Amino acid sequence: MSQEQPRRPEETVKNEDLVVDIQGALARKKAVAESIGGQVLGQDKKAPLSSESVSSGKTNITIGEALEATALTAGNRPVDYSDAAAIQAAEVRATGRTNIIPGGVAAAAQSAATRNARVTKEEEKTKLAEILADASAKLPADKLVTRKDAEGVIGAELRNDPNLCTRPGGVAASIAAAARLNQSHTTTSTNNQNSNNLKQKLN
Repeated sequence: MSQEQPRRPEETVKNEDLVVDIQGALARKKAVAESIGGQVLGQDKKAPLSSESVSSGKTNITIGEALEATALTAGNRPVDYSDAAAIQAAEVRATGRTNIIPGGVAAAAQSAATRNARVTKEEEKTKLAEILADASAKLPADKLVTRKDAEGVIGAELRNDPNLCTRPGGVAASIAAAARLNQSHTTTSTNNQNSNNLKQKLN
């Protein structure tokens, strides 16, 4: 059922710039996890974890990275229909396509939610971490998370939850946290640029 792609071990990467990119992506995922209040266990000590380090970086958080952050914060939770709907909404926003991609993250999440609804033993259910661990690699296209993306994903999760609520540390929470971090990065960059422009005018 799962179509796993081969993992690329970080140790075999020789290009220093690529290693920095990989570590930066890991730091961004963990910063999203931190910003939604989840406790991250088994942290990688190589990458900084503060949201300030994310804000001062040159790149923002993508939808794929935010989905991967969910694997860190809520990875042990079985996939249900509200998770699948939120993942589908995120995939649609990342790719710009309105249909589900066969073998993609949303298709795997829907399949897992359907299977989990029939399975009685908790340990046999498919967990979020199994679906979202390599979400960035499984998405054919990705984009930076915006507030509109967060609103769409939150709406999808709410509509498909029997209690009409989002889950702490879940898909919607991760996307919303990434949107907040991206917004703060954009605001900081704009303020710095305005400050530099003002200094140039005064000189």
